[in-house]
Amino acid sequence: MLANFLCTVGVALAACVPLGALAQSAPAYPTKPVKFINSFPPGGPSDTLARSIADVLQAAFKQPVIVENKAGASGNIGADLVAKSPADGYTVLVGVDTTLTVNPHIYKGMPFKPADLKPIMVMASSGLLIGVNPATGFKTLNDLVAAGKTKGVSFSSAGSGSPGHLAAAVFTEATGVKINHIPYKGNTPAVTAVLAAEVDGGVLATPGMLPHVKAGKITPLAVTSRQRSKLAPEIPTVAEAGLKKLEQEVLYGAWVPAATPEPVVQALQRAFADALSRPELQARMTSLDLQYEGLTGAAAAKRLSNLSEHYGRVIKATGMKVE
Repeated sequence: MLANFLCTVGVALAACVPLGALAQSAPAYPTKPVKFINSFPPGGPSDTLARSIADVLQAAFKQPVIVENKAGASGNIGADLVAKSPADGYTVLVGVDTTLTVNPHIYKGMPFKPADLKPIMVMASSGLLIGVNPATGFKTLNDLVAAGKTKGVSFSSAGSGSPGHLAAAVFTEATGVKINHIPYKGNTPAVTAVLAAEVDGGVLATPGMLPHVKAGKITPLAVTSRQRSKLAPEIPTVAEAGLKKLEQEVLYGAWVPAATPEPVVQALQRAFADALSRPELQARMTSLDLQYEGLTGAAAAKRLSNLSEHYGRVIKATGMKVE
């Protein structure tokens, strides 16, 4: 009688439900291959991070974890594919924040809304390296600013809406420098453009520029992170160079369709956290100049929302647009 009473008032509902029904309400995850969509070309930091995590999770899940690159439209193509995929946790967007924090402000028509995607985790952050071709003669950040205010300078980026493109807008808004932004299809060709003197310089991912810095083929001026890069501690931060307003960090995250069930989201969060805690992943993040963040839930959503508001103001002030 007591058991029946408890079932009636719902105090011990779980005790009144057959075990089979409970198992059906919380299916195992994953039971089939998981697909990571990276919305930028192969070889960049977000692609390398995605593949490193996939290698670890494949062993943990005992299921294939496949990485596909769906580049184009500043990340919109890959993000749209994930936003419109089944909300079951088997299609995950792994990329950078600008797809959600910059693109809505520069594209007249977005194929999806940021609210269509739910963050699993803001995994890491990184600064960028401001580097120029030695032929410019620039030795310091102030040299670049002085030249940019008089005759203007040209910057390459990994594409319209990319972190490098945004950096050019931040640079303009903070200093008044005249920048001719030239988008390329990925970070590697953007770095190549600096090497070939097709452009004066760029604000690009540090790992892609650093080998050329060490070879004397690119002159480093500063990094945009709050702290010096572990990969190149001899290069000053923009704050140390007297231009704190140029601080900018790229966030690396993972997202799923917004309607994905919370138990699946939590399973993915645990899996990502475990993968990123492993020594081999920590070493890989260091090699990519990434700082672990590990933000989930409301904290991740707030960080992304705050960035979007900030970038929206910069974009409006500078007229940054898709080229």
